[in-house]
Amino acid sequence: MERFVAAETPPSPIWLNVLSTQVSLERAIQEVTAQVQAVGTIDLALVFISDSFASEYVRLLPLLHEYLPIRCLVGCGAGGVIGSLPSGVAQEIEGKPALALSVARLPGVQVHPFVIQPQDLPDLDSPPHAWVDLVGVDPAQEPHFVLLADPATSRIMDVLQGLDYAYPRSVKVGGLVGDGLFYQQELLTQGVVGVALAGLRAETIVAQGCRPIGQPYRVTRGERNIILGLEDRPPLQVLQNLIQNLDEADRELAQSGLHIGVVSDEFKQELAPTDFLIRNLLGIDPRHGAIAIGDRVRPGQRVQFHLRDAQTSMTDLEQLLAAHVRHHPEPPLGALMFACLGRGQHLYGRPHVDSHLFQRYLPHTTLAGCFCNGEIGPVGKTTYLHGYTAVFVLWYAGEP
Repeated sequence: MERFVAAETPPSPIWLNVLSTQVSLERAIQEVTAQVQAVGTIDLALVFISDSFASEYVRLLPLLHEYLPIRCLVGCGAGGVIGSLPSGVAQEIEGKPALALSVARLPGVQVHPFVIQPQDLPDLDSPPHAWVDLVGVDPAQEPHFVLLADPATSRIMDVLQGLDYAYPRSVKVGGLVGDGLFYQQELLTQGVVGVALAGLRAETIVAQGCRPIGQPYRVTRGERNIILGLEDRPPLQVLQNLIQNLDEADRELAQSGLHIGVVSDEFKQELAPTDFLIRNLLGIDPRHGAIAIGDRVRPGQRVQFHLRDAQTSMTDLEQLLAAHVRHHPEPPLGALMFACLGRGQHLYGRPHVDSHLFQRYLPHTTLAGCFCNGEIGPVGKTTYLHGYTAVFVLWYAGEP
């Protein structure tokens, strides 16, 4: 009689995010690695360590590899660390010792770490294959990227433009981080370290923390980052008229929380809050009625003034989370968070606001990540470097 042998069930993907606030590096590593031993061989590890340990960065990678079998590891030092306690509750640790570890077993997923040094960047007029050769991943695989960049040396704007050019269907998230980049078993001090994941679906939430006031205006004159005309009127005059028509609370908020949103898709007619790329208002020129902003402008662009404060920031994130859960009811494998140093306690006056709000809508999803000097995430189909933003990437099993 012929005997049938049951096929082996392929291993399930696992994604764990853990945190230690031990002040001893050895104890912190022991605490986080003990919580992930059951994963076995780790296909991907992302490590985020607070700059309180900066003098011990050189010891981090040997210790991690001693405790865990890791195939791919990237990470960074940061001014603040985000991770999850054994209970699953996320924590944002700012200005104190902390070590967060994100580990994943990802059968069927291609995990490719890479380094981009500034001297190796292609010219911006180079063809896409120059960027593909640099990264080493076929765009046909539709990989998604986590990028951790040194603020001083990475040339991050060129990197984002080049990666969008070569990988237009791929999500790119991450941030400008503190001193110290980790790549496999190396400690680096410049450039970008990253990982490309092919075979997972990535969904992003980019919470810029602002709400629009007034109406959109079209730029009729502009030079570099200076707006010289809005609907053929001096921009300062437009702004003054707008502020005069605000209620007292918003007029007061405009003294310190005024920003400008630039429409990311110039062909879109019906605009939603997520269609605006929020930029700083850098200054005004009363003589010419001009306004300088933190981005290049060109005639024909649409802009709208925005306000930011703690309540607006929470409301913005909550609306984005609610929309995400409506459209993606299945739980993700895991999630990462990259938040501006200007959020957290600096904005809210208390810790853990963004991470706890995230877990209110996704209660079974843990977090890991860090605070950044600039956050990387998409608005529309383009990847930008943001400020005052919380960027979340949620990973789902299955092809993009």
